[in-house]
Amino acid sequence: MSVLEELETSIGSVADQVGPSVVGIGRGWGVGSGVVFAPGRVLTNAHAVRHDEVSVSFGDGRRETGRVLASDPDLDLAVIEVDTAEAQPIEWEPDGEVPIGRAVLALANPGGRGLRVTPGFVSSSSRSFRGPRGRRIAGAIEHTAPLPRGSSGGPLVDAQGRLLGINSVRVDGGLILAIPADAAVRERVDGLARGERPRTVRLGVAIAPPRVARRLRRAVGLPERDGVLVRAVEEDSPAERAGLERGDLIVAVGGTEIGRMDALYEALEAARGDGTLELRILRGTDERTVEVSLS
Repeated sequence: MSVLEELETSIGSVADQVGPSVVGIGRGWGVGSGVVFAPGRVLTNAHAVRHDEVSVSFGDGRRETGRVLASDPDLDLAVIEVDTAEAQPIEWEPDGEVPIGRAVLALANPGGRGLRVTPGFVSSSSRSFRGPRGRRIAGAIEHTAPLPRGSSGGPLVDAQGRLLGINSVRVDGGLILAIPADAAVRERVDGLARGERPRTVRLGVAIAPPRVARRLRRAVGLPERDGVLVRAVEEDSPAERAGLERGDLIVAVGGTEIGRMDALYEALEAARGDGTLELRILRGTDERTVEVSLS
């Protein structure tokens, strides 16, 4: 059997095996895809669901109304409760590293417009990207299987049809990044499937990268300083109650200087225990310390 014939057989086998479990989320090209991972449960990207109810299209032509049980925007994953009928849950691959060069297949049903299956290879297994709320998602699988618009939320599988990841974003060169379906992610997904909404610690600010902060301070004649620039403050948020304002530069958290956004997110995660966070900020040339209550 030639290489092309083997590829044809593999694609056809995975399409038959996994295809009925791949669903369309919403209607048309601009929404997304998903996959049945348990009876009555569909996994997709958090950014693909915008309301509590969503249209779910199955390969057999059925279209059902699903309910978003829970979502985790920080991980860009959401679980939908819907009648999955005879669609079989996808099998998760045993936890392990996905090596560069591994053959993969990406599946999608963009907005219910029909099944897509494309082959490719893993080009990196240690990428990261920012989720809908700006937090970094680490360990992403970068691969070369091309996907059309509306494919985010669909599964990335191995040659046996086992789930490796959930396709999420397209990057330069047409490469795709998938959220890894590892043990930690599966545990989080199982919690979402039970309706458990993750407890997130938020300041309630929109922030700009350090390079933007340095450029803006230089433009108005202020000394350059590493830190995270507050672009906006959410009404009635912990940040507003603590007195933070647009234009403040957060230069230290808990006594530790910060020069990147991820350091702020890490400090927020660490503050879950006591629910308070000490920030040192620059407002113009005035440096001050504020304590934020995160409860």
